[in-house]
Amino acid sequence: MLVSEFSYHLPPELIAQQPLPDRAASRLLHLSRASRELRDGTFRDFPSLLRPDDLLVFNNTRVFPARLYARRSGSHAQPVSPRNPASRDFLHGKVEVMLTRQLSTDANEWECLVRPGRKIGIGERLFFSAEGKDQAGLEAEVIARGEFGERRIRFKPVEDFFAEIEKLGHVPLPPYIDREDQPADRERYQTVYARERGSVAAPTAGLHFTPEILSQVKARGIETAEITLHVGLGTFQPVHVDRVEDHKLHTEAFSISPAAAGALNQARRAKRRIVAVGTTTVRTLEHAALTSGGHDIVSGSGEASLFIHPGYEFQVVGALLTNFHLPQSTLLMLVCALGGKEQVLAAYRHAVEQRYRFYSYGDCMFIE
Repeated sequence: MLVSEFSYHLPPELIAQQPLPDRAASRLLHLSRASRELRDGTFRDFPSLLRPDDLLVFNNTRVFPARLYARRSGSHAQPVSPRNPASRDFLHGKVEVMLTRQLSTDANEWECLVRPGRKIGIGERLFFSAEGKDQAGLEAEVIARGEFGERRIRFKPVEDFFAEIEKLGHVPLPPYIDREDQPADRERYQTVYARERGSVAAPTAGLHFTPEILSQVKARGIETAEITLHVGLGTFQPVHVDRVEDHKLHTEAFSISPAAAGALNQARRAKRRIVAVGTTTVRTLEHAALTSGGHDIVSGSGEASLFIHPGYEFQVVGALLTNFHLPQSTLLMLVCALGGKEQVLAAYRHAVEQRYRFYSYGDCMFIE
């Protein structure tokens, strides 16, 4: 299967640059696989689309300000945002560092992406400081290179690393949001149920939920559960091969609590529908089912790198709430695996015609 088969035309003006003032005001496109019917609605319709015996599963990961700006060894230039075209982007030692995964807590080592990557070698030292201040708040050394162009860096010990990250870091908005991050993004690029810090991108299907919508779900007696998958390279890594089957996903850390595993196993035994909120939830649940060897899902933590594309047979997930995804992305391939490639791409064409808002801050789709 060719990657090019997962293309569609998207006018640039449909890429949402700002969130709506009201999370639940997003539009919702409902795709029924059985009837092949498409229905336009709003996210406030979502609780009524659920069945009384559904199990609704969320990813409770929390985004942290993972985009940092640094100066290189021997440079006294202050870090500036590379999103500003007038800043003479990475001259004079300026570097953008995107933390993607913590590899060691003892030594505080991280996997990261750097720009300009080709100039940052092993042994390079990076200094991170607040805008307008000379004294570095954090210091790191590049200690290894990875096969996907990423770097491994080790931070110099500080008393409270994440307190420094909160002061120095920027919200890691995706590159298709063509603006600087704003103070409001710290709350808005986060689900209302986010708990476990570790993601560099939001599980965006969950951004539409409000406390009121969650209360409506609860009032209908619908059971819910939470898992954690920290979004990293595996989610947003571009596809650089021609054949879908040749692509390999980067691993991402996940955990499933005993309570969540128990709820999932009970629902599976009773043949109740399991509804995933977001593609990250899908990958976590399906990975857990496959590694159980056909037995009950086991609680615990691990690394997931399951690449779901058309032809995959789902073990757990029966319905999916998801945002609209980039052409030729692994996320779109996952959605096509569940909803059917032709049906999903037809739904995307409909969404374009009806002027839906796309990507992270955009509208959503419910596939059942």
